[in-house]
Parts: sequence; C-alpha cells; structure tokens
Amino acid sequence: MANITRISKSIGKLSPKTSMLFLCDMQEKFRNNIVHFPEIVSVSNRLLKAYAILESPIVCTEQYSKGLGHTVKELEIEKYGVKALDKTQFSMCLQPINEVLKDKGITSVVLCGIEGHVCVQNTALDLIEQNIDVHVVVDAVSSRSMMDRLYAFDRMKASGAFLTTSESVILGLAGGSHHPKFKELQKIIWESAPVSGLIPKST
Repeated sequence: MANITRISKSIGKLSPKTSMLFLCDMQEKFRNNIVHFPEIVSVSNRLLKAYAILESPIVCTEQYSKGLGHTVKELEIEKYGVKALDKTQFSMCLQPINEVLKDKGITSVVLCGIEGHVCVQNTALDLIEQNIDVHVVVDAVSSRSMMDRLYAFDRMKASGAFLTTSESVILGLAGGSHHPKFKELQKIIWESAPVSGLIPKST
C-alpha cells in the first residue's frame, strides 16, 4: 500500500507568545499621498496598543528616513520602547529583525503599514518563504492608489497570507474574555475601526 503523505496547512491561529507586530514605513512624507492615510495610522495604533498590553514583540521600519522622514508622531512608538529601523530595501526582513524572529520563536506576524503593493507585499512574501504565518491587516494597509492596494491584497492572499482586520487580530490574540488583559484590549476596540475605503458607501 502506497504511503500517503499528509500536508499540514496552517489555519493561522494567533498567540501572543509566538506573534509579532510589523509596522511598515508609516512616515511623515507619505501623509498626503497615501489613500486613507489617517485611518491606516489610527488602526495601526490600535494594534500597537494591543501588542504593548500583551507584551508581545513589535518592530517598526522607515524607508530611507533621510528623504522620507520619520514615523508619524501619532503612533508614539517611543512611548512603547520601539525604535524604528532604517532601510532601503523593499522588505522589512532586515538582519536584526530576522534574528528577533528566530530568537523569540515567532511563528506568525501581523503586518500593517504602507505601501501595500511594495514594502508590505515584499515583506509578506519574504516571511512566507521563511514559513511564518502572515496576517495582513487590510484596514491598516494602504498604497497611493486603491488599484495597487486591492491587487496587493489579492497577490498576498494567493501567496498564502491571511487577510484579516484589526479587531479580528486583537480578539484572536486574547482568545476569549477569560484573558487577564481582556478588559484592556476591549477598550481598544470599543469603538469600531475607522472606515478605510474597503467597502462601498451605502447610498
């Protein structure tokens, strides 16, 4: 009888102990060019607060900060002890970040930022190649055009990324109301996330 090899496919469950937040290139110079930029920053802030509450690792990058400026002040990354890493490649998978992934035994990354079709997409593909689950937070990712943004989601999903929302991630990390920090997390999502153009406006 022929041997049957079972292929195990990840279902993408999140755990605070093995999950890491990636904040990609949300810099000042992009403010006036990115579709729904204020909403993307606001939603990313929700995720940042959640990961800080859970004491799970967070990394932040800046694309050529000398020319494009630093991470927007609204995110207050310094408040959470996060220092942005400068890069010029179109992926967040820098050597220091890869080392953190390995040292902390990270199996899943929650990814947000800009631009969806460039640095976010390249980061997602690099992580998937490393057999890391990638959760792309669609209400916290954008580009300069909606076409690029939406096709980036299609591309990443086709490559194995999970498309999700900020509220789904935060509640998924909690796992239930029994979590000791659930009430703190609940405050973050008490109000719905701002609309970022992914669903048509009701007429």
